[in-house]
Amino acid sequence: LAEHIITLTASCSQLVYKPLPQDDPMQRCPNIARAKQLLGWQPHMDLDRGLSKTIEYFKKKLGLASPPRASIANSAAKTLDA
Repeated sequence: LAEHIITLTASCSQLVYKPLPQDDPMQRCPNIARAKQLLGWQPHMDLDRGLSKTIEYFKKKLGLASPPRASIANSAAKTLDA
């Protein structure tokens, strides 16, 4: 997930792996069955769309410019041509 977020944000961040605390669960697997049963709730968007919306929210909140996707694609193409 962290690698995917780095890709989506075009970040140059590097992941740092550290030992987990002893009481940390080795694998997280949330179960939303109870929310569905009791509240009638279920997610309405996939992971990529949710991450994109979250990234845009924080860019706006932090006052960071967000170039249109076409500009990003054009910049990448120019870089590859160079």
